Amino acid sequence: MLIREETPADIAIIRDINRQAFGGDAEGQLIDALRASGDVVLSLVAQVDGEVVGHLLFSRLQAETTGGKIKAAALAPMAVTPDFQGRGVGTALVERGLALCRERGYTVVVVLGHPDYYPRFGFSSAKGQALKSPYSELGAAYMALELVPGALSGVSGSIRYPEPFASLA
Repeated sequence: MLIREETPADIAIIRDINRQAFGGDAEGQLIDALRASGDVVLSLVAQVDGEVVGHLLFSRLQAETTGGKIKAAALAPMAVTPDFQGRGVGTALVERGLALCRERGYTVVVVLGHPDYYPRFGFSSAKGQALKSPYSELGAAYMALELVPGALSGVSGSIRYPEPFASLA
């Protein structure tokens, strides 16, 4: 499996992967809008035997805490074609994406996702509750991960998602 950054040649297949995984076009439209707004910080694809079978996007968040501004990103969406789900593609995408975000100076990543899946990477709903957002009322599905240990210790604050996320509300 190869995990790499997207290229322009991947855009149509990324839309298709998200359509297959989510059963509609909303996520593909969100990705296109985030690209257009300049809010994408990292977009990765997973290839197996030369075929792109997964995609993961990180976008910029505006984050203000009682300790000051933090460099934060949202992990959303992540999609894997149905034939490759449960085969480690999502895990490889998330692990590589988090490593690259850390290398690029991000201190916190926030996700709205399955509470049984994301904690394996260190995401925590308790840490997520330190950062109020339109999604923080969703309980265990709203999680945060400190890429820099202690980044959320003893602080509270809020995050603002890029405008394209409003279309999903």
